[in-house]
Amino acid sequence: MPVGLLLQLISLLFLLAPLFSSLSLKVMADSNIVMNGDFSDGIEPWYPNGCEAFVVSSDPFSSDSVSDSSSCGYAVVTNRNDTWQGLEQDITTQVSPGVTYTVSACVGVSGPSHESSEVLATVRLEHEDSPTEYLFIGKTYASRDNWVDLEGTFSISNMPDRVVLYLEGPASGKDLLIRSVTVRSSTSRDFQETEENTAASSDFPPALNIIKNHDFSDGLYSWNSNSCDSFVVSSNDCGLESYAVVNNRSETWQGLEQDITDRVSPGYSYKVSASVSVSGPVQTSAQVLATLKLEHQSSPTEFQLIGKTYASKDIWKTLEGTFVFSGRPDRVVFFLEGPPPGIDILIKSVTIHCESDHQFEYTQSSREFCPAPKADHHIFLNSSFSDGLNHWSGRGCNLMLHESLADGKILPHSGTCFASATERTHKWSGIEQDITERVQRKLIYEASSVVRLSHSHHTVQATLYVLYPDQREEYIGISSVEASHDDWVNLKGKFLLNGSPARAVVYIEGPPPGIDVFVDHFDVKPAEKNPPSRRPYVESHAFGMNIVSNSHLTDGTIEGWFPLGNCHLRVAEGSPRILPPLARDSLRTTDGYLSGRYVLATNRSGTWMGPAQMITDKVKLFVTYQVSAWVKVGSGGLTCPQDVNIALSVDGKWVNGGKVEVNDGDWHEVVGSFRIEKQAKEVMIHVQGPSPGVDLMVSGLQIFAVDRKARLSYLREQADVVRKRDVRLKVTGLDPSELYGATVKIRQTRNSFPLGSCISRSNIDNEDFVDFFLNNFKWAVFGNELKWYWTEPEQGSFNYRDADEMLGFCERHGIETRGHCIFWEVESAIQPWVQQLSGTELEAAVESRVTDLLTRYNGKFRHYDVNNEMLHGSFYKDRLGFDSRAKMFKTAHELDPSTTLFLNEYHIEDGFDSRSSPEKYIKLVHKLQKKGAPVGGIGIQGHITSPVGHIVRSALDKLSTLGLPIWFTELDVSSINEHIRGDDLEVMLWEAFAHPAVEGVMLWGFWELFMSREHSHLVNADGEINEAGKRFLEIKREWLTFADGVIEDEEAGLEFRGYHGSYTVEVVTSEGKYVKNFVVDKGNSPIDINIDL
Repeated sequence: MPVGLLLQLISLLFLLAPLFSSLSLKVMADSNIVMNGDFSDGIEPWYPNGCEAFVVSSDPFSSDSVSDSSSCGYAVVTNRNDTWQGLEQDITTQVSPGVTYTVSACVGVSGPSHESSEVLATVRLEHEDSPTEYLFIGKTYASRDNWVDLEGTFSISNMPDRVVLYLEGPASGKDLLIRSVTVRSSTSRDFQETEENTAASSDFPPALNIIKNHDFSDGLYSWNSNSCDSFVVSSNDCGLESYAVVNNRSETWQGLEQDITDRVSPGYSYKVSASVSVSGPVQTSAQVLATLKLEHQSSPTEFQLIGKTYASKDIWKTLEGTFVFSGRPDRVVFFLEGPPPGIDILIKSVTIHCESDHQFEYTQSSREFCPAPKADHHIFLNSSFSDGLNHWSGRGCNLMLHESLADGKILPHSGTCFASATERTHKWSGIEQDITERVQRKLIYEASSVVRLSHSHHTVQATLYVLYPDQREEYIGISSVEASHDDWVNLKGKFLLNGSPARAVVYIEGPPPGIDVFVDHFDVKPAEKNPPSRRPYVESHAFGMNIVSNSHLTDGTIEGWFPLGNCHLRVAEGSPRILPPLARDSLRTTDGYLSGRYVLATNRSGTWMGPAQMITDKVKLFVTYQVSAWVKVGSGGLTCPQDVNIALSVDGKWVNGGKVEVNDGDWHEVVGSFRIEKQAKEVMIHVQGPSPGVDLMVSGLQIFAVDRKARLSYLREQADVVRKRDVRLKVTGLDPSELYGATVKIRQTRNSFPLGSCISRSNIDNEDFVDFFLNNFKWAVFGNELKWYWTEPEQGSFNYRDADEMLGFCERHGIETRGHCIFWEVESAIQPWVQQLSGTELEAAVESRVTDLLTRYNGKFRHYDVNNEMLHGSFYKDRLGFDSRAKMFKTAHELDPSTTLFLNEYHIEDGFDSRSSPEKYIKLVHKLQKKGAPVGGIGIQGHITSPVGHIVRSALDKLSTLGLPIWFTELDVSSINEHIRGDDLEVMLWEAFAHPAVEGVMLWGFWELFMSREHSHLVNADGEINEAGKRFLEIKREWLTFADGVIEDEEAGLEFRGYHGSYTVEVVTSEGKYVKNFVVDKGNSPIDINIDL
């Protein structure tokens, strides 16, 4: 080939290279990396995860006998027992790190209910050496009537061992329908859009809409639901014009928002136009607002009203307005809000254009929005002591700086020096800093320090002292840690101020006087927001199947068992031949009989010794297991009661699986439960507890996964019997001709089952807390403010101010109150001056306490917990005798006969504590009643972990034999995962609601940082309702009855079965609409309700 021609070809190739490259990128971007995305080849290579799937060709949402030719079929995912079960495909070889992928799916649902269901797209990233990760792609709400689009994006930073795409979400029992799935690389498309947008910005900037995905053609991409739910709908065919629906709104300010921070600049005018409508129980029209939120880290958030309109059902309205802002906020958010709770906002499109002519006279580079100078987000000054002890002071102590101590054995943990609090005169003495001018109310802060002690080991605590403008004081515990002389330890926690302080001081305290506290650094800064929980992936498992090997000892050997410690194990005969009672209803066995053999542990030289078994590979994460067994102790243990505990060792950490007290020679059932929420290397089950030298016998140990959903199905049936009533509604007052054909809508507005929460004095200064509380509860109990140590911390020095203000708050809002508590039997909860009284002085002080309290608040509190936790403490009984307990009840009743007097105890309902079994509680009640105590109610606190319905129900059944009302008085559940926390709360609320002896439930709080247990809140500290809180609201909605009908006869009646409570009925005739209220009282027999129009 001639050289000249060769050079010409090379030049041509260089010229065409960009075209080839662009073409290559376009092909890659447009190619669907999902195989068989339209199910034209059946179900392969899709895989049903824990369920079943098949492909059909007809369209379930079409009335035509012939399916749409554009679709080859759709997948049906059926026999689903959990929300996470769905259809998945391995896409490991099709994806790469750093690339953004766009997902689009056409989905529907099928099942017994017409209600919409959530459908999620998720990516699972599996790693051999680290926990599995889950990436949320997007979600939509599908119903039985039509196909809907589900869209979203994802990218991965590092390549895992396996990447799996799957669709999940609808409730168990509902089938998931999937018409098509596409996943495409959006890299080249994004590049192309960026180029086009840059060109548009340069050439035609005034026409540029700064709202991303303004018409929802990309689903909800770039939009965020503000404390509510949202989804995008279109016509039955996927891909046509879309609009957003914002639903499950419980506040007027809840709506749809978009962060526009990097697309707007101060000083410029922007014009907003949105096409909106509303849906739901709208009488005539509802107000829709466009609002701008300007967030600042160093000052309060600002809100600007942009514009408003009044929208009605089935009519799209245009909402218009303009906005300008000054300064440089940290975040600019546009959002739509406004209609009353319960009304959905519909949004077809949103546009925001810059109106300022001079904005585009600058060059492109000058128009870039430069971030504001980075502020110092640290609230503490000189946190690492680099400037000596400036800004620090000693609270009842002296401060010193050190480069080292103890001949160089104690060196700084970081930096060049550390501080010490010396010559401490009180436990509260320590290093402190005033942060009054640098903190804001309703913002979450994180405090962190590294501490050490001069000698010994004690608890070290970080505390916030707050003085309010009205001179009210508050001490907020931020965090605590066990510290010692040996090494530095981390002290870390969060806090939030509900009210505006006149003074705020953070300090470190805790050890007794004389012990120096070393502080390496001490910092306070705004806390980072935690990402929301995703429902964890749960491996496939069988419910009701025992995971203990050789539990029945059928072959007479101890195979599978080993002795923990130097005790001896052997098989003996003579144990019960039936399963323990609480295991019988749950286990899926062919029969309920055992072999009559048991494991005998002898030569025990420690309480922890006994039979053990490894179950590491059998326990699944986030699964609740019930534990049940027969246990007995040898004759050497009959001289005093013996505890027998079924325990787990999870990587060396003890986990309680149930405990029982044995004080005779009989077999006893021990019950309990557990759940593991972090991957463990070793899980061992073992039985322990009796004193050294006492033989231990174990028979029929059962550990099995609990079917929560099956239990809830049973409880709903029970609640239908216990909490509902047949209602015959008759409409009168109008001419029969007008009533005939009238439509009747019945809506329950409130269930009469009492539901309340714990509150504190500072909580009522937080408007967000108050809104959630008043919208969801009708009862309150004070966390600490009524306790004796709070109302009289020093003898003769009274503080009723907090309780007075809280009671006034409740009275203004019609909230009923429980009094907690008059006395507390546990010595650690009793103030020092009371502990130091002599017998006669203590008796007088007790009399004075009950008289002062019940005289001051006569008739104010519906309930009182008279003497808290008498099964766990004995301070007053030991000093004044058992009769003093009965006298407390009698005196309280004499002073205020209108109030109901309760006992209050914990671990009654879960089998975890041998001191507080239902049998012991019943015995205590009988003993008090024999002494003349007017016991009026039974309080079960309900601080429970991994609840099991059968165990809770058994305790309630036993306590109900007393014939007294039962209340859950301090209910909370704890899990690191919000979805699992919601599951537990659902179990407990339904167990209470479905039991005829339970007459009310009090939650022990709901707001993060104001709970007694970690990971138990329903609302995050910033006011966002988490997944557990959403479940709580769903349960409340499920406890309401709705019925519709048409009057078709002369009787003008309508029959329905509804929950007890308050109702509204709407009757629409040809002449007009009538609205009336009525109440369905408690009762079992049918009730006749006459509605006179």
